[in-house]
Amino acid sequence: MIQIENLHKKFGKNEVLLGLDLNIEKDGIFAVLGPNGSGKTTLIKSILGMVIPNQGTILMDGIAIKKNWKYRQQIDYLPQIANFPGNLKVKELIRMIKDLRQMPSEEERLIALFKLEPFLDKKLSTLSGGTKQKVNIVLAFMFDCPLLILDEPTTGLDPASLIHLKELIQNEKKNGKTILITSHIMQFVAEVADTIVYLLEGKIYFKGSIDELMTKTQQTNLEHAIAAIATTHDNA
Repeated sequence: MIQIENLHKKFGKNEVLLGLDLNIEKDGIFAVLGPNGSGKTTLIKSILGMVIPNQGTILMDGIAIKKNWKYRQQIDYLPQIANFPGNLKVKELIRMIKDLRQMPSEEERLIALFKLEPFLDKKLSTLSGGTKQKVNIVLAFMFDCPLLILDEPTTGLDPASLIHLKELIQNEKKNGKTILITSHIMQFVAEVADTIVYLLEGKIYFKGSIDELMTKTQQTNLEHAIAAIATTHDNA
């Protein structure tokens, strides 16, 4: 699905990605983890074409994404912070995204699932953070693309909505999609992820299953296992 080779990115003198190599295989849920400043967001935005690397190659289905914008039609994306115009109503935003993408959509099922009907005529500026996140989830899941990128998708969600989100993610996996997730909530990651990619200071320090990570670190839960990798690096 995605092949990344020798990816470098600098912002001024700050080197964010340092020769990163990563393969994201088709089908399955990949959690990209790491502390703030580790390069997670830069990696995701590089895949999306929102950040142009200084060096390296990103291939999607064997084709380089550089100067090939059409590949983005194969991606659904939930940003960590979505800055939509506050004067738009929810239903206007959904209609606008549908008009932009020109793809079949199933927003009605998702609106009902997250009980957003009472908010469709509300302006985005009046919504709570949790309700805005539900709208973002609808926008990310209402199309049928093979790659789904979710950047901190649990932010602000109530317990019932979190359950619905996890069910949506598992259903998309069953439908053969590849899902890339970032999250600081280790319980959520432990429940949904097939593969852990741990990123630190622009480099990958681990890629494998949760069981493999537990064995490597000799820990019994994901939170302690991730902490053990970070500690090992700090002491190196």
